[in-house]
Amino acid sequence: MADTSHGGLARVRVDGVVHLALVDRGVATLLPEFNGSMVDLIEGGPRRLNEGRTLARGEDRTRLALEAVHVLAPIDRFRRDVICAGWNYWAHFEESRGKREGQDVERPTAPTFFTKAPDVVIGPNDPIGWDPRISAKWDYEAEIAVIIGKTCRSVPLDAALDHVFGYCLANDVSQRDLQRRHGGQWLKGKSIDATMPLGPWILPADTFELDEVQLSCFVNGEVRQNASTKQMAFSIAELIAEASFGMTLHAGDVLLTGTPAGIGNAMDPPSFLVEGDEVVVRATGMGQLRNRLVRADLYGASRVEI
Repeated sequence: MADTSHGGLARVRVDGVVHLALVDRGVATLLPEFNGSMVDLIEGGPRRLNEGRTLARGEDRTRLALEAVHVLAPIDRFRRDVICAGWNYWAHFEESRGKREGQDVERPTAPTFFTKAPDVVIGPNDPIGWDPRISAKWDYEAEIAVIIGKTCRSVPLDAALDHVFGYCLANDVSQRDLQRRHGGQWLKGKSIDATMPLGPWILPADTFELDEVQLSCFVNGEVRQNASTKQMAFSIAELIAEASFGMTLHAGDVLLTGTPAGIGNAMDPPSFLVEGDEVVVRATGMGQLRNRLVRADLYGASRVEI
């Protein structure tokens, strides 16, 4: 796993017990006082975060190499679906023109939102469940995730970033045929269980600047996506202001901010993920997600035909 010098907050499992940990330079400092709940820490606000940092400096702390712990998805409790912004890099919007199977639209003038069911979330190194009976068109989407830090509604643009707890990475694995199948809305094609890596840890907003981060995706070592967050169509502040418009966002909510150009569905010919593929998502100073597609029984006793 790639290291970061920014002091990320992680959830880790050690000897069967889940802990919060402060990760810095390849070392995880355990914080058992937080009972393994990132959402509880977030809800505690800056005071609770600073308490954790103070505890991590103590001489009596348990410190372990990252290789000695199992890093989990950083968010452990969801009040709602994962909130997502689509088409938030114009190059990605344009690359799919004519490839949306009759569902093309004009370039939007406001953010496009959809959601993913929370059971999609897996850890930064966990296997991505893959079942060809569910979909024939598995695709990757490297994204920056925003973790909401304060419960809020109708946040003004100039105060939006004050409501960010921190940032991490996500891979919005999508099933393109399911995405087209259900009337043009994306919930189903984005919500297959155990398919969205999240992590590896949260970089608190008071220590990490997201102004210009390079976001990349590699499939079996081949670079597929590579873009700067400066290329976002709508800024993170705009996304928060629009998403919170008349709708409560809760501390601990996850907001995905869109993917750059380079998805498999837009390639000529299209290139979809198959069993055994390794997908790596990286961003400047944020660590990485490294996940392999592993066959799983997601179809069960269903008789749905795709």
